[in-house]
Amino acid sequence: MNIIPLSEGSFTIDKSKLFVPFDTSADDLQQRPVGSLLVEVQPFVVITSEDILLLDTGLGFAETDGTLQIHKNLAQHGINAGDITKVLMSHLHKDHAGGVSYTNVAGKKQLSFPNAKYYVQRKELEFAIEKGTPSYIPEEVDCLQSSPQVEWLNGDGVIDGYIKYELTGAHCPFHQVFWIVDGGEKIFFGADDAPQLQQMRSRFVAKYDYDGKKCMELRQQWWQQGNAEGWTFLFYHDIKAPVYPENR
Repeated sequence: MNIIPLSEGSFTIDKSKLFVPFDTSADDLQQRPVGSLLVEVQPFVVITSEDILLLDTGLGFAETDGTLQIHKNLAQHGINAGDITKVLMSHLHKDHAGGVSYTNVAGKKQLSFPNAKYYVQRKELEFAIEKGTPSYIPEEVDCLQSSPQVEWLNGDGVIDGYIKYELTGAHCPFHQVFWIVDGGEKIFFGADDAPQLQQMRSRFVAKYDYDGKKCMELRQQWWQQGNAEGWTFLFYHDIKAPVYPENR
């Protein structure tokens, strides 16, 4: 399988839930509000023998000409928005789901990947609409509700025989994670349950998680099992190590 990280840049985020751009070569983290976290935002493309998969959709930021950043990042790798066949959504927080849709020339929201099937936990969308800001932006994901492109998921299961999904309810109540198995390889995408390499190697409990203890326990379990079985880990928020191990 071919893995392509689609970095949208580095940011700091604090309890305001605002993503503030951060230049790792020039900015000083100590000058940001106390408790600010430094994160990368990077969806992934995984090219398998059957699909061109997109794992989460980024912040949804646009260039000055109106082009979605995620569309531009895809184009830099020779991939058009229409080439994506499946969009796997871990959850709908704004930094993972901002690129789900965009505003078209008629001023209406439409899905950003016209030929893709979107895989979303139904209860996660219901929760996002109900909960709203600052973690969710309902108007960005509302168009999922009536779209025939959406495959609604309820709990755990398998997509097309090779993509396993599991509802964890750890980082947020209806968060899900994915395993992609193809050609003897296994890729694991834990999204915000397993956002950074350093968290896999420690017993870190985050106050910002819905169930921080469960997140920590799952990371310990996945790290042990994944290393024993040779998984490739994808880390959505890791500044230095989006793919681990790099040589797989």
